[in-house]
Amino acid sequence: MKEPQNILSFLKALILTKGLNIVLAIIIFFVGKWLIKVIIKFINRRFESKDVDISLRDFLRSIIRFSLYILLILTVVSMMGIETTSFLTVIGAAGLSIGLALQGSLSNFAGGVLILLFKPFRVDDFITSSNAVSGTVEKIDILYTTLKTPDGMAVYAPNGPLANAVITNYSQKDSRRMELNVRITYKTDVEKARAVILDLLGKDTFILKTPPPEVHVSEFGDSSVNLIVRAWAMSADYWPALFRNRENIKTAFDQNDISIPVPQTEMRIISDKKAEENLS
Repeated sequence: MKEPQNILSFLKALILTKGLNIVLAIIIFFVGKWLIKVIIKFINRRFESKDVDISLRDFLRSIIRFSLYILLILTVVSMMGIETTSFLTVIGAAGLSIGLALQGSLSNFAGGVLILLFKPFRVDDFITSSNAVSGTVEKIDILYTTLKTPDGMAVYAPNGPLANAVITNYSQKDSRRMELNVRITYKTDVEKARAVILDLLGKDTFILKTPPPEVHVSEFGDSSVNLIVRAWAMSADYWPALFRNRENIKTAFDQNDISIPVPQTEMRIISDKKAEENLS
């Protein structure tokens, strides 16, 4: 029975001696949270007015928020009567184990810094990486980069591996070359097919005039002459241009009596009698 009484006595003594400090600490904690939100909103407005890069904006905002919360926690701990030096000493003593536990997080933080310094991609860029990450960059945070895949899924890629991966950025350049593989029969006039395709591309508003579109024979297939069509479009218009011209080429070929070969398998049936004659 003495143990519960001792606990109650300890709590009563704590409330009598530290009760006011605890109440003040709780009030400061909630007021501090509100102030942090106000500060972050103010910083956002300043970033927008100064036209700070959106990628850097998200990263700096995350660091500032994290630092403010650390300061708030230290203030609350101090208000509760706990010496901050002792508190920091305890944290320092546990620093090695914390460092080992957060090794991956520290690597991701460093990766985020490298991404912002060297800018292999920015927010709104469409990228793919050698570690199978692909999508439109929505946010570069302290530890993770958020991407949106073409089918609307959210991908959270750790900054560390992403900074060390091979990145293909499809949005960094203003223009992009599209390639279409087109097959025609051996009986079709290559020059006629080329003229039809170039005329079609010349009328398409998505296709750039410089560099001019090209149509070349890429190879001779088993049942077709294979053409490769190359044309440039603005990066933002790449997919609409690709899909539209693929369909338009088929329509133009139909209108100009240009056949697209279909693979065919020829089968010959030999009667038993004829087979016996061939064997003899």
